[in-house]
Amino acid sequence: MKTGRVGKLTVAVGFVLISIIVLKLIFVDIVDDKGEEVGALVENKQALSLIPDFSAISNVAQKKQAFFDYLRPSIRLQNGIISDERTFLQRSKQHLDDGLLLTDAELYRIEEIANKYQYSSRSINTSTLDKLLIRTDTIPESMVLIQAANETGWGSSRFAKEGLNFFGQWCFKKGCGLVPQSRTAGMSHEVAVFDSVEASVASYMRNLNSNAAYSLLRSIRADLRAQNKQPQASELVWGLVNYSERQEAYIDELLEMLRQNKQYLVENHEERPSV
Repeated sequence: MKTGRVGKLTVAVGFVLISIIVLKLIFVDIVDDKGEEVGALVENKQALSLIPDFSAISNVAQKKQAFFDYLRPSIRLQNGIISDERTFLQRSKQHLDDGLLLTDAELYRIEEIANKYQYSSRSINTSTLDKLLIRTDTIPESMVLIQAANETGWGSSRFAKEGLNFFGQWCFKKGCGLVPQSRTAGMSHEVAVFDSVEASVASYMRNLNSNAAYSLLRSIRADLRAQNKQPQASELVWGLVNYSERQEAYIDELLEMLRQNKQYLVENHEERPSV
């Protein structure tokens, strides 16, 4: 009897040992010649790109056209929103010119638009609406496209790929975006991250239409409007002198890019240039 029980115990122990060995063989950590564990879970060191890989397009012309075509719908969407806001403000101003009182709904929307473009006033009258209209205006599509190409290297920058940031926009709260690898010592800014291409374009346009640094751009645009002229990229680009520390050199570079890329700035290769 004792021999039988010992035999069964021996068999059971042997089965357990064999099972352990088999499991070890299946899940063993294999180390390659680089000292890294093969099959082990490791952090992906290459961030996932949120946009098409434009740098993989070897044909330069096709790459440029693909980049512009990718951004164009978002630019037109935001310009459409601004155009609608502008039309509403012009209609409200006409109501005041006609001696009519603005409705509560009109006053509420005017306040919303004013907050969007960081314009404050104690009262709403024709003068304040004129000043708000200077900020509530569209940005030439060609200028947006060229600046995006310049700031991202035609969509190849880390900030465009990982943060959908096409215009080098900064944020200043810790953890708000991506930390630049070449950030100057003592600086605390980060490069903003956006949830969508539309959000990136909207933030850029809102910045140009509200930030004091671009008051020259808005002034040039307003002067052209006063002359019943459609603002063009080659004219408004001078208002971006404070966008880069390079200032005049930056403007010259954008103007040269506008000249060199006219054929790609027109959708479907239309005859009418957009600059």
